[in-house]
Amino acid sequence: MERANVIIVGGGIVGCAIAAEVALHTRDVFVLEELPRVGMATSSRNSGVIHSGVYYPPDSLKARHCVEGNRLTYEFCAAHGVPYKRTGKLIVATTAEEKTTLESLLARGKQNGVEGIELITESELRRREPNVAGCCALRLASTGLVDSEHLVKTYAALAQQRGAHIATAAKLETVAPDSGFVRVSARQAGEMECRVLINAAGLFADEVAALCGNHRYTIYPCRGEYWEVVAAKAHLVNGLVYPAPDPSGHGLGVHLTKTLWGTLLVGPNARYVNDKNDYENALEPRESFCARARKLLPQLEPDDLRPAYSGLRPKLTPPDRHSAEDFVVARDPAYPHIIHLVGIESPGLTAAPSLARDVSQLVRETLTGTTN
Repeated sequence: MERANVIIVGGGIVGCAIAAEVALHTRDVFVLEELPRVGMATSSRNSGVIHSGVYYPPDSLKARHCVEGNRLTYEFCAAHGVPYKRTGKLIVATTAEEKTTLESLLARGKQNGVEGIELITESELRRREPNVAGCCALRLASTGLVDSEHLVKTYAALAQQRGAHIATAAKLETVAPDSGFVRVSARQAGEMECRVLINAAGLFADEVAALCGNHRYTIYPCRGEYWEVVAAKAHLVNGLVYPAPDPSGHGLGVHLTKTLWGTLLVGPNARYVNDKNDYENALEPRESFCARARKLLPQLEPDDLRPAYSGLRPKLTPPDRHSAEDFVVARDPAYPHIIHLVGIESPGLTAAPSLARDVSQLVRETLTGTTN
């Protein structure tokens, strides 16, 4: 039977970042990814935005890891040749009520330590985005874009360079924890034992936790759909333009993204689905999707939109609750050598390197026997 120090379940952006970080100080690190390649699910089906940390409650894990992850992600991309651009971002208010929301976000962002944040006037908004409707905007200088697929592959390649092993098409099937080790079996990879098991399974993190005997988590898949604007109108937006956030807390609102490649994306919406693999069934009609986007970009017409892609958020918030749950990064209460990361939705892409550092510290404590 293969024996390892660390097994990471999930080869998304967070799992691969953890593998790269843990492999710096630990030998025999394995990643088990059930899909044919790393980063094929949530990690690459998103807007590719490097978030600033303005949305999240002070002292939350989302706020701390987003602000720190913002800095670390830019540093990582620059050091490893991952395509990125520090574009800045505008969160736009179209009513007096939304302006009040932006003022609250400004205060929250400053409390979270977000740098380069300011409220700009309607005339300054017009200068930056002449075609966008709004009465003012919150400008976030630290926001940017990254090639998310390239980023996750680079984390994975770095992990392998440092000695980690990545097994794809390796769906976890059983977990048998004991006091000093965890025995797992996975398709293709067979049976293995490890001293530390890390659950970074994204949409399926609740199911992995349940295999460990921990049934306290439920992931609710929430689909975000994207449309691409026809090339003739891609010039209407210069950068990243967001509405005031959705009061439900289910998403940041349908926004406009001028991509690294010069195309213009609209989306995502936020629609709960029953199946964690449901990316395409019963998509929101083009007309109603366009109506959301026209709040910011009045020149947009339904015929200007072409289907792009969809992603799924691994939410801990059920559809009937208007709130946003924080990340879960915790040792299993029964087996402290199992570490769960659950509900790692946005800003998980940005937060990944910061989360990896914290988890790496937990791993070191476990392997050296210094856990509390």
